[in-house]
Amino acid sequence: MRCTVYALAALAFAATSGVSAETVYKCLAGGQTIYQQTPCAKSQRQETLQLEDSAPASGQVAPMPDAPRRDDATSDPPPPQSQPLPPPPRMFGCIRATDGKPYTSADGNPQPYLAPLGVLGVAGGSLSDTYGNPNSAVASAPELNRGKGNVGAIATSNYVWVQDQCRELSPAETCQALRSESEATQRQIRNAFKSDRPPLDAKDARLRSQLQSCP
Repeated sequence: MRCTVYALAALAFAATSGVSAETVYKCLAGGQTIYQQTPCAKSQRQETLQLEDSAPASGQVAPMPDAPRRDDATSDPPPPQSQPLPPPPRMFGCIRATDGKPYTSADGNPQPYLAPLGVLGVAGGSLSDTYGNPNSAVASAPELNRGKGNVGAIATSNYVWVQDQCRELSPAETCQALRSESEATQRQIRNAFKSDRPPLDAKDARLRSQLQSCP
């Protein structure tokens, strides 16, 4: 055992002192292991070990090789960029022709409709013109006239075609309108009976989906 320690110490000294010791012989004899730089005796079992020099002969430490450069093909991919939010749906702000009240709509070109002239603030014909001659209507209700007077003229002369005026909302205005409608719908859901909630829940789900496009 002592010989083995001495042999290892000698090999370590040779490696650190710059002595080249490429081949080492491992000799086995009588249950002992001996490491030496010369071949073993014929009566010993021999194994050879190949060792590399731990330092150059000059005693200086060899410089570390430069790290291999990675080309663009093997470089790490850039981190994924967050996808921009889709724009909110198109909405229009409209003014009702009959009373001037604002409302929002997905249609910027609503269909015209008939409105009474009285609602529009336009004075109609006088009562004497409508009911004062022998062939005039006897009542304002058409079912009571029974063919007397020009009921069709009365109806058409007191109604006029109107159309609401609309303009397209900006994205910020659209998001504000969606938030207001969503809050009003949620209030309706809280105050509604259970049987009346399904259409309100569907509307609330649609509004929540549209609001995902808003910042």
